[in-house]
Amino acid sequence: MGSLSRNVFDHDRANFMMMRKPTHLRFFLCSLTIVVATALAGAQRPASTPAPVSSGIQTAPLTQAMPVDPFVTIGTLPNGIRYYVRGNNRPAGRAELRLVVKAGSVLEDEDQRGLAHFVEHIAFDGTAHFPKQEIIGFMQSLGMKFGAHVNAYTTFDETVFMLQVPADDLEVLDRSLLILEDWAHNVTFDPAEIEKERGVITEEWRLGLGAQARIRDKEFPILLKDSRYAARIPIGLMDVVQHFQPAVLKRFYTDWYRPDLLGVVAVGDFDRAAVEALIKKHFGPLTGPASPRPRPTYDVPEQPGTRFAINTDKEATQTTVEIENLLPARVQGTIGEYREEMIDRLFEGMLSLRLDELTQKPDAPFLDTTVGRGLFLARTREQAVLGALVKDDGVERGMDALLTEAERAARFGFTQTELDRLKANLLRGYERIVAGQDSRESSSRAEEYIRNFLQQEPVPTVADEYELHKRFLPQIALAEVNTRARDWFRDRNRIVIVNAPERPGMAIPNEARLSRVLKAEAGKSLSAYVDSAGGAALLSTVPVAGSIARTTTREAVDITEWELSNGVKVVLKPTTNHADEIRMRAASPGGTSLASAKDYIPASTAAQVVSAGGLGSLSATDLQKVMTGKVAAVRPFIGDIETGVVGSSTPKDLETMFQLVYLTFTQPRADPTAFAVQLAQTRSALANQAADPEYAFVETLTDTLGQNHPRRRLTTPADLDQWDLNRSLAFYKDRFADASNFTFVFVGSFDATAMRPLVERYLASLPSLGRHETWKDVGAKTATGVVQKRVEKGIAPKSQAAIVFTGPFEYDQKHRVILRAVTQALEARLLDSLRQQLGGVYSPSVNPRFDRVPQPEYSVTIEFGCDPQRTDELVRRVFQEIEGLKTEGPSAALMRDIREGFLREFETNSREDRYLLGEIVGAYQSGEDVTNIWTLPDLYRSLDAATVQRAARLYLNVNNYVEVTLFPEKRDKK
Repeated sequence: MGSLSRNVFDHDRANFMMMRKPTHLRFFLCSLTIVVATALAGAQRPASTPAPVSSGIQTAPLTQAMPVDPFVTIGTLPNGIRYYVRGNNRPAGRAELRLVVKAGSVLEDEDQRGLAHFVEHIAFDGTAHFPKQEIIGFMQSLGMKFGAHVNAYTTFDETVFMLQVPADDLEVLDRSLLILEDWAHNVTFDPAEIEKERGVITEEWRLGLGAQARIRDKEFPILLKDSRYAARIPIGLMDVVQHFQPAVLKRFYTDWYRPDLLGVVAVGDFDRAAVEALIKKHFGPLTGPASPRPRPTYDVPEQPGTRFAINTDKEATQTTVEIENLLPARVQGTIGEYREEMIDRLFEGMLSLRLDELTQKPDAPFLDTTVGRGLFLARTREQAVLGALVKDDGVERGMDALLTEAERAARFGFTQTELDRLKANLLRGYERIVAGQDSRESSSRAEEYIRNFLQQEPVPTVADEYELHKRFLPQIALAEVNTRARDWFRDRNRIVIVNAPERPGMAIPNEARLSRVLKAEAGKSLSAYVDSAGGAALLSTVPVAGSIARTTTREAVDITEWELSNGVKVVLKPTTNHADEIRMRAASPGGTSLASAKDYIPASTAAQVVSAGGLGSLSATDLQKVMTGKVAAVRPFIGDIETGVVGSSTPKDLETMFQLVYLTFTQPRADPTAFAVQLAQTRSALANQAADPEYAFVETLTDTLGQNHPRRRLTTPADLDQWDLNRSLAFYKDRFADASNFTFVFVGSFDATAMRPLVERYLASLPSLGRHETWKDVGAKTATGVVQKRVEKGIAPKSQAAIVFTGPFEYDQKHRVILRAVTQALEARLLDSLRQQLGGVYSPSVNPRFDRVPQPEYSVTIEFGCDPQRTDELVRRVFQEIEGLKTEGPSAALMRDIREGFLREFETNSREDRYLLGEIVGAYQSGEDVTNIWTLPDLYRSLDAATVQRAARLYLNVNNYVEVTLFPEKRDKK
């Protein structure tokens, strides 16, 4: 949203605590390539030309520098500005532009704490060539959205501004680069805008308040002891933000926004030479100060032994333990160092798989784990991490298990079969990347060049990386990988971090007890890991093929329909969007609506608990091993009104995906052990959810809208008492016993000739009963009238508000488009009034939803967070803006922006298989003409202000809405 500051440690710590295989920035392994790239201006080539393999890379000495992609032009202007330009046609007709500043919060003076981030914000509020909000206005006129296509973030060491713009007009690219130029040296610092932005940033800070922020504030002084980073969190101090003088803000900008600290990145569907010339035009004349302030590099000093950060909070919902080792950052740059990174990846992967396997055992010592090594917050350091999500009383046991597996790896190493499987998967992954290299998004390439500028990560071609993997993987011996356990996890400069809920009766181990766990590892009696390398086949007996009974073609949109001999319907839409991608979704009406009240919970968890057991004769662990070197996945689902499967594969592994589909229907595997593990994990995950104020808010909103219907509630710990594997399996088998009512939709890189024998073999052979069922109306009705609820929960001074309008809906493409336009028009008004004018919120959102069954219904949800003292005022303003939209309608300029935004969105989405799959599935489910998908642009162009105004009067009915507001708990004054 807008000039977002990515408060990365809050965000990524939250990800870790959720434990869904997180991307924890502090130890994220960006890619295998972290080296210095030399400048190379390659010859102009079409973006679709396969990247060549660098000459001699298979025999180059380890001391040789990594090669550089010849398709990227890298240069340095005389004033010191570094630039990167590359042609890339994904997405077609788009360009990704970046201004990168090697300056973040760590450079702030004491009176500037928070102002690196403030400069990022104020840059959107006026520059020499774009006064006030004209940057946003210009972007919206191009069909680009504030937040999605124009954004920025600030971290400790850098600030990055981001634009995505149309690339089919050189004048647009010229003006867009002018925005980047203005950000570099022409921000105006309008005093009035500064005052408004104080409130916006305060609300951004407020959104981050809560248990995680309080835990972070306790943890960082220990983790970052004696380092400047500990006192330079990017969001800053609100006392500084609220009271600084403009001159102090300008001082940061003058000191650090200068040519020698700037990088410019341009990647997109354009002529590389023309864009390079524009960069030179805009950035060549910039000059730096005669006596620039030295740009220091800050370290996190070594600390002896082990430190402990043990933190609890009344609103924390999960218990985690991490063992983190801070290590010196390794110098990168050569082919040999790339090889070392490959060894790290192999070690990380094998240890991670061992830990994952433990989570699937009865009474597992942890619920989920993470392991990795990568750059730390300070780039002078790397961080090796072992982490786990544990039960509330399981800190010591979980920590012991993590250390035990690391010690087992250090003493006995890994097995050859473990290494061989991981090598196969890694090589297959690179093979797929090479096959799909022309599908790589421009934003991904832009991020790579940003890392090169900031971190000296290399920029080779994927073909080079693939060749290096083919060269080195066979050479890397097990003994080399086994050394990493001692290298990564040492008994010095180590931090043990425990975060947990604070509640009566819950005992968290202290430093002494955790120290004993650490010391016990050295003398522990261990045995080597035994790998149960499975040689079983995925499918032991090939089914007898059926046939295709009828074929229908829709030539206008290149869709083929097959009706199979068993009643299954297959829809094929071949594309060339991604060279190595096939997506599939199949569904049949019914779902849990066909379950009785007493069987609802076992039915609603059936797909989850049954699929956790594996397939056929293979457990989940064995199935993973059998799938070594294959890229295919299938997942069953049972929703409220439909049952089905979703899947994906590459053309090479297409038959594997079909086999997985066949097994999912015919050979589900209910595993009591896996069920017990999943039940325990879920019980632990839900145990403390009520402590989270936002949970109370969402629960109240959900219960109010659904009028407390038992099938419209959030899952609670009490619901787990009704989990039943046998009843779940029975419901699962019943739902997948009859394939005759299923429609399978395939979208991607295939042709019908190749699909035909697989469809006949694996889909036409599925069981068929001819039941022709449909969903049932279970009686859940949405609340009507005006319902207002106030929730008081939480410590932090923050509120949240949600206003949800609902009502009957004419469910067709035209009315879905109109309602989307209404929500965009309202969101634009709220952004202008609540954020820009009042400075009362950070990012208000307005989102539509359309339901076709059990009755056509719509909802419009308005949400924002704010100061509790201003909640009522801001809610009133929302209703004033709603009334304004109804009486005035959207302006001509806003309607132009909405239409253009829809058109640009379709231009991009229609080239994405994921989008096409969803739209085609929706059309067949609702009985709409599938060809209408490609006529959406006509609907967009026909939108006018009068239509949106009439729709606002209909859909934003102030006599029919639910309003829920969250306030902090009232405290007795002493």
